[in-house]
Amino acid sequence: MKHARVLSQGIEIAVTIDESGKLVAEGGAVLNEDSVTWLCPVKEPGTLFALGLNYADHVAELAFKEPPKEPLVFIKGSNTITGHRQKCYRPDDIDFQHYECELVAVIGKEGKNIKREDAMDYIQGYTVCNDFAIRDYLENYYRPNLRVKSRDSLCPIGPWIIDKEDIEDVNNLPLKTFVNGELTQEGSTADMIFDIPFLVEYLSNIMTLKPGDMIATGTPEGVKDMQPGDTVVCEIEGVGRLENYIVSEKEFYGNRY
Repeated sequence: MKHARVLSQGIEIAVTIDESGKLVAEGGAVLNEDSVTWLCPVKEPGTLFALGLNYADHVAELAFKEPPKEPLVFIKGSNTITGHRQKCYRPDDIDFQHYECELVAVIGKEGKNIKREDAMDYIQGYTVCNDFAIRDYLENYYRPNLRVKSRDSLCPIGPWIIDKEDIEDVNNLPLKTFVNGELTQEGSTADMIFDIPFLVEYLSNIMTLKPGDMIATGTPEGVKDMQPGDTVVCEIEGVGRLENYIVSEKEFYGNRY
């Protein structure tokens, strides 16, 4: 089953998505998809772990000599999170901003020192994120991720969480990104260096994982500079299709600051 969160007439509503794609609220009311605002599907997002260089082809694309020997993990702030069909901005003072289509594993129950063989028991389901990156600052393994990965709105997540039982093989899912309808990125979760059970074990040895925590598992090769006016779609087969719109920094912030 697919689970989402939307705003309808100013009210936050939990919905499921039926086989025909309709949004169904508790009680059976059907909502018009075009009249709601999509939110992050995790009701109370916890820690958002993000993986750098977790696909071998992306390592090569960035001209590193060898893949990392252990996961390159950083933590993203809640300010970065937005939803499906929402606006994301391009900072005015940069030269290159690109998308990163990523499978996200959502933690469903608390655990510490989880063994690899038990890891999937702690997964609620999966969603999609687009972990936009400011390429100007991607100097090396130890780049300052604050400037690269911590901008407001630049990690849309959604549209929904799909239950883990509905995904037959999470280690063999095609990923694609489209910019204005053009295919610009293509890969498969089969090419991840560190898979989800490994990451659950690794992270839970460091800190307690809790419901609502998310693990963004990295992105394959394929980058294209984003410009205001672009529509970006990140699609993972069987999981979901996440669509967002790029606007200028001035349009995004308006007169708020």
